[in-house]
Amino acid sequence: MVTLNGNQLTLNEIKRVLFEGERVAASEESMKSVKNSHTAVKKIVSEEKVVYGINTGFGKFSDVRIDQGDVQDLQLNLIRSHACGVGESFPESVSRAMLLLRANALLKGFSGVRPVLIETLLELVNKNIHPVIPQQGSLGASGDLAPLSHLALVLLGEGEVFYKGERKPAIEVLEEEGISPLVLEAKEGLALINGTQAMTAMGVVAYLEAERLAYQSELIAAVTMEGLNGIIDAFDENVHQARGYKQQVDTARRVREYLSGSSLITRQGEIRVQDAYSIRCIPQVHGASWQALDYVKEKLEIEMNAATDNPLIFDNGESVISGGNFHGQPIALAMDFMKIAVAELANISERRIERLVNPQLSDLPPFLSPEPGLQSGAMIMQYVAASLVSENKTLAHPASVDSIPSSANQEDHVSMGTIGSRHAYQIIQNVNKVLAIELICALQAAEHRGPDKMADKTKKFYDEARKIVSSITKDRIFSKDIEACAFWLKNIDIEAI
Repeated sequence: MVTLNGNQLTLNEIKRVLFEGERVAASEESMKSVKNSHTAVKKIVSEEKVVYGINTGFGKFSDVRIDQGDVQDLQLNLIRSHACGVGESFPESVSRAMLLLRANALLKGFSGVRPVLIETLLELVNKNIHPVIPQQGSLGASGDLAPLSHLALVLLGEGEVFYKGERKPAIEVLEEEGISPLVLEAKEGLALINGTQAMTAMGVVAYLEAERLAYQSELIAAVTMEGLNGIIDAFDENVHQARGYKQQVDTARRVREYLSGSSLITRQGEIRVQDAYSIRCIPQVHGASWQALDYVKEKLEIEMNAATDNPLIFDNGESVISGGNFHGQPIALAMDFMKIAVAELANISERRIERLVNPQLSDLPPFLSPEPGLQSGAMIMQYVAASLVSENKTLAHPASVDSIPSSANQEDHVSMGTIGSRHAYQIIQNVNKVLAIELICALQAAEHRGPDKMADKTKKFYDEARKIVSSITKDRIFSKDIEACAFWLKNIDIEAI
């Protein structure tokens, strides 16, 4: 059980909830803060104080006063009018993360909502009811308005959900599970949608995949080194300590550990004096990507526990402040950084693929073909990798460098963070396939050298991978091998091998 209090949710905990089915609950202490905050909102309404989002319109309509009797209609109209997202829906894991993160943010007690709203969000998580949320339509400020409105619709018994493998009307599933639709009270609609949970949820799911890929890329690169008789001297600890980047030192250490005992790697001068950069500079390049991923992880864990709606309620309602915590700039920049960092893992991987297949760059069979000329072997797999890394270069263009005004120029600078997070996820899917191609080629090269000469760790990896992708003994439809290998990589823990 993961207990939420709005302040301490970690990536490890969210991983367990998203992918291991762990249940969630709200802490009693945090619920007390929620109740106090809601009491403050009720007082504001009863005393007819003018406070943004409670009894005023939204955005450019912030100067429009709303009568006390229309407060509930105000919130309902807000959700319905803002639920105008378009495009493919987010993966269920992202929708699930959005529910979890929105509940966690509201548990900080600065938003003025009733406890039942948070309880319903968590009930959806625990019963695997995931809102259907279109991916496109958010500017990343004022928060993820359109995506979160589609999430909020489900609480009202409107919209659609994914449930038990089907896409169904929300009201049908709520009735089946005995969950009562809510009627939103003052500020609750705004509190649900004025936040960064779409970009953060997408960023969390993307990061968790990127982290796994980054580890896998090192082990795959180690197999490639064996296939190319790579020089281990460049991974000597003294070289990397001399520069001083921890992530670079760690990458070099892991590669040395993977290759410990291998008879296929060489020392400088045995075959050649130096390897090409795509081999020799693995610690520097992969290590730099790890630096970026560490930055992304730090920002995500802060945002996962952040109050990002507006206004925020302090001192039991004595202070209600309109601010801009909904602005997604911190996550927008982090997502753009992750895009570039992960794309680089594929860029250098594709260059290693080229070295494996190009007969001018190694003594391996041309294109790893069993019958060069008659059979093309891995020739077009390198084309596919080149295509994917080229596509990534377009996707890696920073989303955060763009802004466009909205709400009649009241909201005149936005983050585009959700676009950044979506593109990061697309890049990661491409990188997954590039690494799958490198692994297929590296396996073939290692087989040519002699698998019995491999290091213990890489040999175990080789044996497991060969259960997924068989040796290239003749040309076949390699698309199937790439997809199978990519799927396998998405679902394995290399520490368990």
